[in-house]
Amino acid sequence: MKTDSIILPGLDCGACGAKTCEEFRGMLARRPELLKRCIHLDTSAAMGRASAGTCEKAAVSCAGCSAEGGPQPRKKWTDSLGREFDFVLDVFPGEPGPRETIKLHNPQLTRELDVRVGDILIGRPLGMSCGCPITHCGTAMQVDQRTGIIVWCVTGPLQPRQQGYKDLGYYSAEAYEGLVREARVPLRVGMRYWFMPHKCMLQWRHSGLVNFLNKVPGNGTYQVRLEGLMIG
Repeated sequence: MKTDSIILPGLDCGACGAKTCEEFRGMLARRPELLKRCIHLDTSAAMGRASAGTCEKAAVSCAGCSAEGGPQPRKKWTDSLGREFDFVLDVFPGEPGPRETIKLHNPQLTRELDVRVGDILIGRPLGMSCGCPITHCGTAMQVDQRTGIIVWCVTGPLQPRQQGYKDLGYYSAEAYEGLVREARVPLRVGMRYWFMPHKCMLQWRHSGLVNFLNKVPGNGTYQVRLEGLMIG
């Protein structure tokens, strides 16, 4: 299989075991069978085409190939299930992922685990607050050991796999904060929107109420905070 013809999703989610999609491409040059690690690709179809030499682009994005045989880019404002969203929630400069405010179902764990700023953490959002089926991983940015409220930057699973982690168990996702560089619709405080967190591994839309909105001078970017979160 020619790895230079593979279209990788460019999400750098870390689920494959590589830090970036381009690093994963280098791994494929040595071990093509690792392509199945990419959870965002139709790898069985892609590897079949690559072996048969029937498609110029051996692997395609989640949208797959069209009936005419060419890879189809995913529509700009739709998630992996074809549902519309309004904007991508991007990260703050210098931070590894979107900021998520969480409340532990067992707040005592912040003290029992001695959770501190900079710790690598894992946990899963449970119930109405989000209900995401993926275990979240992140780096603690703010910790209140009394109330169990933590603000972390959500990242992929590579860092916990390599460096270890503290397991928070179940939690409720209370808020997201980040930057909106472009939006499909005008943004207003008090309105609920569908949004896509930067590098969401499932590429599923989320819903949240904007309760803080600040325009960054000069470039049309907005800093936003969303609460009342739901997924799907």
